[in-house]
Amino acid sequence: MLLTIDIGNTNITLGLYEKEELGPRWRLATDHHRMADEYGLQILGLLEHAHVPVEQVSAVCVSSVVPQLTQRVVQACEIYLHQNPFLISSDIKTGIIIKYDNPQAVGVDRIADAAAVMHYYGGPACVIDFGTATTFNAITSKGEYLGGAIAPGLNVAADALFHHTSKLPRVDLEAPPAAIGTNTVHAMQSGLLFGYVSMTEGMITRFKAELGQDAKVIATGGLSEIISKHTKKIDIVAPWLTLDGLRILWDINH
Repeated sequence: MLLTIDIGNTNITLGLYEKEELGPRWRLATDHHRMADEYGLQILGLLEHAHVPVEQVSAVCVSSVVPQLTQRVVQACEIYLHQNPFLISSDIKTGIIIKYDNPQAVGVDRIADAAAVMHYYGGPACVIDFGTATTFNAITSKGEYLGGAIAPGLNVAADALFHHTSKLPRVDLEAPPAAIGTNTVHAMQSGLLFGYVSMTEGMITRFKAELGQDAKVIATGGLSEIISKHTKKIDIVAPWLTLDGLRILWDINH
C-alpha cells in the first residue's frame, strides 16, 4: 500500500492507497513543535486504528509546504515505517507544464492538485484550494499550469478579526440566518462566509474570462465543503484531491 502525506500549514492529510483506490484517510492539525518520534508514533496509531499492519505500507509519498517539518516526517517514516519517502518537487516528472515565471516557487501541493485534475477531469480548469491560504489555480486544456491567485484563508481572516479588534469575538465558521446580521456574531459570520463565497464567485468569473467559459471549477482543501454549499459556481468538490495527486505523481515516477 502507498501512504501519501501532505504537510500543510494548518493540516497534515494522510491517505492509504491500494493501487488507485483511496482507503483510510486522515486530516490532522499541523503541530510545529512535534518531533519525529511523535509523528512516527502518531502514524503508527492511525494505521493500528485502521487495522493496517505496518508491513503492508510498501511506499510513502510526501509533499510539504512547511520546510521545518519535512525532515521530521521523513525521519518518522524511515524509523517507524522503514520506508524512505519520495518527496514531491517541481524537478520530478509531473506531466504538468509549469508556465509560472519561477517554477520552483509553485507550491508542491498545487502541482499535485494539477496532476490530479488533469488525470480525472481534464482542462481547462480553475482549481480552488481552501486551506490556510485560498489559492486559485489555472490549468489549460494542454495541462499547462499558468499560475493563479493567492488570498488569505477563511480561518486566517477570522483569526485576524479576533486578534486585531477589541470587541469582536471568535466565531464558528457557519452560515448565519441571513446576509444582514442582526447581532455581532451573525454579522461576522456573514462577512466571513458569505464574503468569501462572493470573492470566490468573483474570481471564478475572472478566471473563466481568461481560461474560457468551459473551464471546470474544482474545489479542494479542508474548507471546500463549507464554501461549496453556498455557491453554484463550483462544479466538483474533491476534498482529498492533493492526496490523489500524490498517488498519481508516485505512479508517474516509479
